[in-house]
Amino acid sequence: MNFVYEYYSGLAGLGFWGYVIVTLLWMHGTMMAVTLYYHRDQAHRAVDLHPVIRHICRFWLWLNTGSSTREWVAVHRRHHAHCEREGDPHSPRLYGLKKVLLEGAELYRVAAHDQDTIEKYAKGTPNDWLENNLYAHPKRSYWGPMLLLVFDIVMFGVPGIIMLAFQLVNMPFTAAGVINGLCHAKGYRNFETDDASTNLWPIGLFVAGEELHNNHHAFPTSAKFSMRRHEVDMGWLHLKVLAALGLAKIRRVANPPELASTSSAAPEIDELRAIIVHRMHVLRHFTYNVTLPVLRRELESLGEKRNSLLSAARRYLVWQPEMLDETSRQKFAELVQRHPRLQAVLEFRSELKQLWEGAHTSNERLLTEFREWCARAEQSGIHGMQEFVAYLKSFPAMREQARAS
Repeated sequence: MNFVYEYYSGLAGLGFWGYVIVTLLWMHGTMMAVTLYYHRDQAHRAVDLHPVIRHICRFWLWLNTGSSTREWVAVHRRHHAHCEREGDPHSPRLYGLKKVLLEGAELYRVAAHDQDTIEKYAKGTPNDWLENNLYAHPKRSYWGPMLLLVFDIVMFGVPGIIMLAFQLVNMPFTAAGVINGLCHAKGYRNFETDDASTNLWPIGLFVAGEELHNNHHAFPTSAKFSMRRHEVDMGWLHLKVLAALGLAKIRRVANPPELASTSSAAPEIDELRAIIVHRMHVLRHFTYNVTLPVLRRELESLGEKRNSLLSAARRYLVWQPEMLDETSRQKFAELVQRHPRLQAVLEFRSELKQLWEGAHTSNERLLTEFREWCARAEQSGIHGMQEFVAYLKSFPAMREQARAS
């Protein structure tokens, strides 16, 4: 009887909840290895993990996924380089949400086997003997999952087969499906990025902070993905522990701008650089502190219904217009035509975006155009615009912002 019990339950001899807890912790460890090592350390260089932690992650991911560092990093960098456009390896806009959600692993595999993708986007990833002869070797990639199968059966017996199924579908479904699919189709947006990335909080316990995808696309090289008080980045919490233990060095964090207590009379080029660096925060401030309040007052003065129109305006402003359906775009266009002050605010907003996107212009011309924009905004007679100019003038010089970060 003891032999039969040991055969069934394995060497660990766990009860039902023991198997559940081990499986959940195992899956959590895999997602942490993905977000900390593959994503924040290797793909974006936002952190420097200790060599021991890096190698543990490499082994763990090979064991659980059979994938290699260079393939994952190359596919992810290509995604950022061509996001939502031709060349994006897994965009729901190109392939459809259903395909990315259910067949995301297949889309990833196609891109990972493209040699041009590897050569162009995998620079700086491990190129040692272990990587070339084991982790990234095309004929040995399945050795990791096979080793995991043996380990699960020996340690956990027959339940280990069920545990293995959850362990192996964890990455294909959660990362390739949910993050690459749902996080580019459903959810909310904090920042007006040039893509369809979204945040799917509060599922962070399961995907290690990767669900804060819009935040990440707004600040790709930031080691911290959370931006608002209610957002929890589990990867960041783990990273802070590793940093406290001397096992990680945090290189970059996208902190909100630290504003000066007094406004400058006329911004100089260093202040303008700080504004451009924090342009995602600036656009968000413009939307919620200028555009929407102006629209709210316009609707109140004309006695129009507020809630539905404000909701449509918020969605239009935070999402890129081309990512909305034709009905939503038409509804917002009609709204703008009925409210001249809203139209004026949107024109100021468009001009500001064009100004900092004109990187080819000289510093002198850029500063002159920015000062002229501020002067016209102050003379517009729109209270929100005047307050926004004061907000811009309170940006410290770029060198001070760099020290603060």
